[in-house]
Formats: sequence, structure tokens, C-alpha cells
Amino acid sequence: MCGILGTIPKSSETIFRTSLDTLIHRGPDDYGIWSDGKDISLGHRRLSILDLSINGHQPMLDLSGRYNIVYNGEIYNFIELKSELETLGYGFRSESDTEVLLTSYIEWGAGCLQKLNGMWAFVIWDRKEKTLFLSKDRFGQKPLFYSIIDSKFIFASEMKAIMPFLPEVRPSKHFKWMCENLFDYESTEQCLIEGIKRFPAGHYGYYIDGKLSLQRYWNTLDHLSEVPESYKEQVEDYRELFLDACKVRMRADVPIGTALSGGLDSSATISSMSYIANQHFGERVSEDWQHAFVAAFPGTPLDETYYAEKVVNHIGIKASFIEVDPLKYWNKIDEYLYLFEEIYLTSPIPMIATYKAMKENGITVTLDGHGADEQFSGYGPSLFYAFPDAWPNRYGKHSIIDAYEGLVPADVGQFDQNHVSLFTYTKFITKWVLKKILGKGQIANDYNHPAFKRIGSFNQHLYLMTHDTILPTLLRNYDRYSMINSVEIRMPFMDHRLVSYSFSLPWNSKIRNGFTKSIVRDAMSTLMPEEVAYRKTKIGFNSPIVDWMKGPLKEYFMDLINSRQFIQSDYINAKEVKKQIEGVIKGKNATFAQAGNAWNSLTPFLWEKAMLKR
Repeated sequence: MCGILGTIPKSSETIFRTSLDTLIHRGPDDYGIWSDGKDISLGHRRLSILDLSINGHQPMLDLSGRYNIVYNGEIYNFIELKSELETLGYGFRSESDTEVLLTSYIEWGAGCLQKLNGMWAFVIWDRKEKTLFLSKDRFGQKPLFYSIIDSKFIFASEMKAIMPFLPEVRPSKHFKWMCENLFDYESTEQCLIEGIKRFPAGHYGYYIDGKLSLQRYWNTLDHLSEVPESYKEQVEDYRELFLDACKVRMRADVPIGTALSGGLDSSATISSMSYIANQHFGERVSEDWQHAFVAAFPGTPLDETYYAEKVVNHIGIKASFIEVDPLKYWNKIDEYLYLFEEIYLTSPIPMIATYKAMKENGITVTLDGHGADEQFSGYGPSLFYAFPDAWPNRYGKHSIIDAYEGLVPADVGQFDQNHVSLFTYTKFITKWVLKKILGKGQIANDYNHPAFKRIGSFNQHLYLMTHDTILPTLLRNYDRYSMINSVEIRMPFMDHRLVSYSFSLPWNSKIRNGFTKSIVRDAMSTLMPEEVAYRKTKIGFNSPIVDWMKGPLKEYFMDLINSRQFIQSDYINAKEVKKQIEGVIKGKNATFAQAGNAWNSLTPFLWEKAMLKR
């Protein structure tokens, strides 16, 4: 919802204001700067969502004047927490969740974090004790970076706000490794800029006397649920939890909407919003929610407007269909990549265009379907990690194979689907056994946790994707895509209650009757068109990059790979990357995967242009 910045000790107003203004896209509605003598500078850029009045201004002091907070995020259960705090004798002067969060910390200290349902990165300064408390939400939905430079501690929502304090802006010594392992570095402290570190998800810390101490407060494996043995009861439980997760995320004092793809997850989200609206509105739930935005790619395999139309017609609302013309946005690609800050394997244009359209239509908050793929295996090859779990089950492996077939589009599939039943099963099991024997293969950071060993091979792999690799990267990306346009994304599937429940389920509650994400489909099918609820094809929100490179962006890419700056770049193998791009542009049968690899190889150079030579 916002951008935060702070330094210990206090910084000059000139450099501090310059740094804070790099976050204006995160908070265009208001800003505040506060200092406590020479001890600290705190800054905030506000995106107004709850209590739009001046009472929601930050930095925010508590009523006693002892504590001051800067905060980025949303606490969805702030109404319930406020009521509990009022019974304990606390008073409030605003209707904001910020004041509730600050008061929760005053009452419960770090213990308040277990009570919060939300996403956040916040910092609280104790003027009496001269201590700084920092925290980041359970799964890292909101960003927080920090650096210690010549005894000055600096924290901020984005790296660019710390860069003015650095003596030199240069790539990390681990830059090459990060470029080659795009999904592995977000869950570490490593950053693309040398001298900047990433505050870890699910942690809090104290900065006292020049030292930062970190403490983990959340591990999903410590919060697994007791699930019923009956699949029908599991479905009912999941449906109830998901609807409540949507309901509390509809709390806002501004219009809300959704990015609708036509896939299961985003359709479940908007359909649940419709159901909640038709049943009853809870306290502070926005009544202005009927805004669906669909990215359209006519004439390409990525176009899903057919299914999106099915959904909005079913729930009786209209949708805005955004035809993403790359030429409309490409002249700002360097600016977008500067705002994005990171390196990723696809062009950000379709996602940025979608949230830009939302903002232009007056939408500040969107409820989106991110997070389900990683918890329930929306990615085809991840299904095969259920084979070891299904081994004793006579029909188990056939159920997994049935779920995989027809799931992945042919040009990006990793296996020959005509021989999937024999080739895939045999090859996977052989590899899996060898990796177990040799102790190789990617493992989750929590692999030593006793509960990790009990959740089974399939859930272990999904846990890795959810907590360590794919999902942390996507959460980061979507924070940037949306906040570039001053839009906040809320994610019902990332409600910590749902995540805990998900990893408590057996594999065959997620793969069932030839479908992935079975429990989500069965829980939400009555709220949406059956054709969408049980749609098998998985496309994913992406750029039709092969069509763009061969068509409207051909001239751009040809000019780029023949430019002096490209040829002299230290961050790519210019000769090899040029060959890849020409292979896509000139190749008659160039595939989506081939174009994606070419873009991926090019991105370190584009990052260099955007971040280092801006």
C-alpha cells in the first residue's frame, strides 16, 4: 500500500527526501518525514486505502508519543483486533489499520505478529529505549531491504531508495549466480545491488546499538492443521476458509477489482467476491467491487478472453478487456525495468499494462488469484513428485498421469505427452530414487523440520516452490507490477490459514479424478461456470513474446543487438544472445520457449541499462 524509508542516525533532509521520492509510485497520495533529534529519520509515501483522512498519515505516533511507525501493507483483521484492544482499555483516534497495528505491538510486542492476518513490512521506533523493531509478513508479500553503510543503518521498500546512500552502485558479486538462478535468490538475503540485503519473510528483528538481530516467528510446518479424513469435509472446510479470506480482503474505503485471466484461481476469486456481495457485506467491505480487468492477446495461444467472458457473464458484471499492444508501452521499457528493479524470465509489459488500466479506471485495490499454483500443483511437471506417494495406491500413478495429460501447451511442454504414461513415470521414479540415494537435488530450507518428513514427497516439492523458489519470486514480481501503477494486490490464497491447511492435506486431495487443484475446483465449482472450474489447460499469465519479437518489436530487437552498448556489455555473452534473438526473429518455427530463453539471456543487459546507466 505504501513505501517506507528510514535511517539511523538521522540523515540530511536533502538526501532523505531525494531517496523517499524514488518511492512516489508506491504512495502518490501523501508523504511524511519525521526525525527524533539526531537519532533517526523516518519517511513514508502513502497510498490511501483505509481511513482516507489525515488521521491515517504516517509516520504515525501513538497517543503517548513514545512509539512511531512507518508501515507498508494491510492488516485484514484490524477490525477484530481493534475490538479486542478496546476491551483492554485502548482508545483510537483513526479508522486506520496502521493505528491498530501500532497499538497491537504496544500491547503484545513481537507476539502481535501471530495475531495478524495480512501482508506487511513495518518498522516501529521506541523513543524511550532508542530501539528499532522491524518485521516482514509470513510469506514476503511486501518488500523490505536494508543496508549498513559507514555505521548508518538504512531500510526501505525498494533498493532504489537505498542507492543514493551507497558510495557506489554496482552489481552484487553474486550477480551472475542470481541471473542463472532466477527463482532461488528471493528467499535469501542476496540482492542484485552490492551492499544491500533483503529482510527475510516470516521474521522480525531489533536494531540496537548498531547491530541487527533477526528472529523467525513463522514456519508453516509449525502450524499444520487437523484435517478431516473425509474429502467432502475437507472441501467444505476449504470453501469456508477461502470465502472468509476473500471477505476480509474486500475491506477497503476505495473501489476494488480483480485481474481476471479466465483460469481457475482468478475466477474463483472474483466469483467468491460476487457470492460475498450477494450474501451480505461485512463491516468495511467495499460495495464497489464489480471491476474485472482481462489482458487480451488476440490471435495468440495466450488469449483467454473466452473463459473470462464466461465468468463475468455468470456473475453478472462487465469486464474491461485490455488488448496489450507492446508498441504502446515499449518506449518506457527502461523506466519500467528501473521501477521493477529485478531480473525475470518474461517481459513485464502485460502485467504492468493490466494494473495501469486498473488505476486509470479508479481502482486502487485488486484481489488476485496468485499462490494456488504452488500450493496445489498448477505446474505440470510438479505433479510427478506425487508418484512416490501414490506408489502403494493401485490407481495412483494413473490419476497423476491423467491429470498431467492435456495440461501443458505443446510448445512449452517438457515431455512427449504421447508417451507420458511410460516415459514420464519410469524416468521420474528412476531420477527420484537416485537423487535420494546420492543426497542430491534441490531441497527446502526447512527439510530438517520433523513435520517436513511427514507431509510426503508431493507436499515437500510444493513446499519448496511455495516458500523458497517460485512463489517468493512471483510475490515480489506482482508487488512491483502493481505498485509501479500505485495499485495494491491482495491475495486470498495467501491467507496463512489457507496455506497451513493446504500443506496439511494428503496428495490425493490435490490430484483427483484426473484433475490438478482438485479441492479448489470442488470447493468453488458451485460459484462459477463448470467449464471454467474444471478447465484443464494451464496457460499462465505471460507475454506472447515470440509473436512480439517476430512482429511489432522486431525492429527494436534488431537495433538493440547491433548497438555498441549491447556489444560492449560486461553482463552478457553478446554474440550468443544475438544469435538467440536472431534465431527467434528469423526462425519460421520459433517456439514460445525459444523466445522466452532469448529474453531471459537478454535481461542482464536490460537491467544494466535501467539500473546502472540510468
